[in-house]
Amino acid sequence: MTLFQVDPLDFMFRFCSYGVKPVNPPFKPPWTLIRENSECYVVQDANGVTLAWLYCRDETQTYSFGASKLTAEEARRIGKAISRIPEFMMQRQGFHPRGSGPHLRADRPYHVALQDTYIRAHWNEIDALCRLNSLPFNATGETIQNEGVWKVYEFTWQMDAILFWDRFEGRWLRGTEFHYPERPANLPSLKPLANWPKFDPRGTR
Repeated sequence: MTLFQVDPLDFMFRFCSYGVKPVNPPFKPPWTLIRENSECYVVQDANGVTLAWLYCRDETQTYSFGASKLTAEEARRIGKAISRIPEFMMQRQGFHPRGSGPHLRADRPYHVALQDTYIRAHWNEIDALCRLNSLPFNATGETIQNEGVWKVYEFTWQMDAILFWDRFEGRWLRGTEFHYPERPANLPSLKPLANWPKFDPRGTR
């Protein structure tokens, strides 16, 4: 399992068999992942309240003794994703939902536009990077003419939309207008692609 593979709140229910508490806010951020011992990770809030226990196999155990448990790496990745739930739930100022409209989905309120020429030049990188980070991006089929041609993508989570907007030189949409919010100072980084070739503009000719 990789970071961002499922919706953040789903972690609290998908892995409840591994000792995750039901969500009952407020739990003070930041949330921290701690290796409690060789067989358990825990996630704690800023007050030391334990929110999740993730039991795993010690690396020295054989599968016959620990096959029903997560591996240490699986437990670490799940715990890390749980610890980042406050980042996803925190509303960044200035990054508003697009607004209502006849063709807008209520469950995907955040919209980002990418310039068509940029998409054509970088599509393989966009697709690979989003897959690596399990960052969902759904094309709406909408085209905007604004000093060029722009394609629109919709998002359920504000953080997913912000990461997409920031990484791929997007434009944030409010209604039918481009909006230019200030980049958050504490924005998480996407996991980079390994050994990805540098962009060659001659390849787009």
